[in-house]
This record gives sequence, C-alpha cells and structure tokens, in this order.
Amino acid sequence: MNKKKINYFANKLVNAFLKGKIISPLPVYFTKNISRANKIRNLCESKIKKPIVGFKAGGTAIPVLKKLKEKEPFYAAVYKRNFLKNNKTVKINRYTLGIELEVCYLIKKEFFNLKKYITRKNIGKYITHMAPCIEVVGYRQRKKGIKYLGDLCSDFGANVKFIIGAKKKFKKINISNLKTNISNKKVSQSINGNTNTVFINPINSLKFVLNKLIKEKIKLNNNFYVFTGSTVGVVPILGKGTYLGKIEKLGSVKTKII
Repeated sequence: MNKKKINYFANKLVNAFLKGKIISPLPVYFTKNISRANKIRNLCESKIKKPIVGFKAGGTAIPVLKKLKEKEPFYAAVYKRNFLKNNKTVKINRYTLGIELEVCYLIKKEFFNLKKYITRKNIGKYITHMAPCIEVVGYRQRKKGIKYLGDLCSDFGANVKFIIGAKKKFKKINISNLKTNISNKKVSQSINGNTNTVFINPINSLKFVLNKLIKEKIKLNNNFYVFTGSTVGVVPILGKGTYLGKIEKLGSVKTKII
C-alpha cells in the first residue's frame, strides 16, 4: 500500500478520534501485521497536537499473546482528553469492547534524560506514585471483537477513557500477586483477577513501555503515567451503572457507564 493511501486512512482515523466519530474498518492490511499496525498508530499520533499524559501497554496477557501469535505487547499514547478523575462518567457505544482494571504508575520526567535502558534495579527511582485505574476500551471503527493484536494497536491502542483512583506514594510491594475485582452491582456482575496476569508482573509491563520510549526516542516535558494492562482481561459491559474496581493494597477506582 502506497504512502498516499496510508496517509488517507490515518487521516480518517485521526478525524474519528478527534471528533468522536465511528468510521468503516481499516483494511486488514494494517491490522494483521503488528509492525504495520504500529506504523499507522505512530503516524496517527504524530498528527494529533494534543497534550499526552502518558502511555498504555496493550496485549499484556501471555495467553492472549500466544493465541494471537505475538511475541510482545504494544504501547500507545494516552491523551489528556481521555484521562478522567475518579468516579467520572463515560458514555459508551456499540463498538465499546469492554472495561479493564489496571495498575498505573506516575513516572518522573527526569526519566527522559536516561541514556541507558531501564532495569529492575533502576526502575524504582523514576516512579513517584502508583494507583488503580479503569480503562474503557473500544474502537473508532465499525467492528467488534479482536482477531489480531493489530486491531487494538492500530486504533490508538483502543483506549477510550482512563479513570484513575487515588494515588499512593510508590513503595516496593509484591505487585506480582495481588487480588483484583471489578463489579457492577446493578447488573449483578463481578469478575475476579490478579496482577500476575499482566505480563507476569505489572513492573515488567512498565519496564517494557519505558524501554520502548527510550528506543524510539519519545520525550515529554512533564511527569507521565504508564498504564500497565488489565488484571481482569477485557470485561464485557453488561449494563449501565457504576463499575467499581479494587486492587489489593492499592485501593479502588470507579466510573459510571451510561
């Protein structure tokens, strides 16, 4: 596919992102191959001149990666316009895939001065806070389900909204084995999970994203968040009402779905 056509589809997706529209699905050419999905995501993000508050990891569940025949997750930018405080309302549509419960970290902007890669030994000095977070995921396209990891990656990481709970100062805890739960009492829905589903450990997911930023020479002028991936998978939204997410030792976060 030539550059003119790639730019055409990128412009359509950017317009859908900025104006809250739903467009026809991208050609499978972009989604079947994760490398091409990343390229169109990068092109789309380069066209958006809106503040970035952080980055998300996607496809962090090892069984999902194996099923989709991928070797690693992907990352995508998270824009301020999609970042909400605790208990805020999110309006969904028929192309919303579901809701996720995640661990997120606040990272010092000094990270961008780092000349070497992040390791388990040096990662702690760049983290200031951690918090529970809900991500509402969905497409800007008229399609449902996930056939390729590129389906999610190419569409801005499929992030619709992020809702963050109360932040806690970072401290070393056994983040690889914390119980989690997301529920909606109104529709009698309750799903249990564990932080060990997130790339084995949310810190591994965080390290993955930070090293990608270093490799691709991405820089911001502010502290930023990293959202590490779902501890409960993509939970279908069975009905409207308040979804409450709880992560052991971290706290809770909630959002009202309408």
